[in-house]
Amino acid sequence: MSTWMKKLSGAARPALVLLSATACATGLGACGSARHSHGMDERQGMPALVKEPPPPPTSDVPVPARPQEKAFGARYATPEQCEVAARALLPTARDQAWASLRSCVERTHFTHLKSLLADAWAEELRVRPDAARLIAQVVAKRGGSVPGELALLHERRVPIFALSDAIAQPDIYKGRYLLLRAQVADVRSDEKQPTVWLVEQSLGSVAREQGVGVTSRRDWKSGQLGGPASGGGALSAWDSETYATTVPRYDNLSDETGREALGRLPGVDPFFAPGKDFVVLARFDGLRATSSGDEAEEDAPRLPVLSIVSYFPPHPLVVY
Repeated sequence: MSTWMKKLSGAARPALVLLSATACATGLGACGSARHSHGMDERQGMPALVKEPPPPPTSDVPVPARPQEKAFGARYATPEQCEVAARALLPTARDQAWASLRSCVERTHFTHLKSLLADAWAEELRVRPDAARLIAQVVAKRGGSVPGELALLHERRVPIFALSDAIAQPDIYKGRYLLLRAQVADVRSDEKQPTVWLVEQSLGSVAREQGVGVTSRRDWKSGQLGGPASGGGALSAWDSETYATTVPRYDNLSDETGREALGRLPGVDPFFAPGKDFVVLARFDGLRATSSGDEAEEDAPRLPVLSIVSYFPPHPLVVY
């Protein structure tokens, strides 16, 4: 018997027994089933409570299964189906919806920039820290025609800007995101952070003719001369014609815009190699005088300095 039981007066004990009996009689305690849900402590003579698991929550709204971020995009045959499925998660699970959308972009050839910029994702694009990176990845998959894509972004008030904007007004655009198509000209790793020399590229196209179907050729004899007058000889002429069906094809052609920049990488990256084009997302850090100029001189030649956030190789086909 425990100490607190010993201290109870003799008059109080019958009251406890009476209270227990009353509870059983009025149905407030399931005395018959107590042995199934309680363990007995023989030393105290009182039931030791065993915590039972809480009942499952009841709700009319089904709880969506948590998608695996890397596998979600592989479940759908097309990027459109994947984006629709991710959007359906927004009302009940916004974090899961965003993770699913990321998987759609990474695991499919997602080129639907207008779907990404639709009203359904507007709030996510505003608050998600990786939203700009996701947009840059979609732009690269669409071919990397940056000026046209920036026009679409600005229609939806997405704060990502061009390198030309930052050069023209460096004080306004300092610290903001820039998106550019650039070729790596040189990489230097003699500082704490590797520095890359970026040459901005514009994207155009060149037309060519590509043959389709079967090419046919026709040869025939156009004339023949012979007989004694010709000294017993003969003269023959042959002509030929070739028929082929062609269709116009256009290949992307990048060309320098004349603008250059210095980009800072967080670490050495062997895939960010010279001679290749990339769609680059970066923060604008301001203008810096070149080695041939002095910072104190207002007219000294200056280069924009960028902190590179991410980069993606552009797809060879352009989506308009």
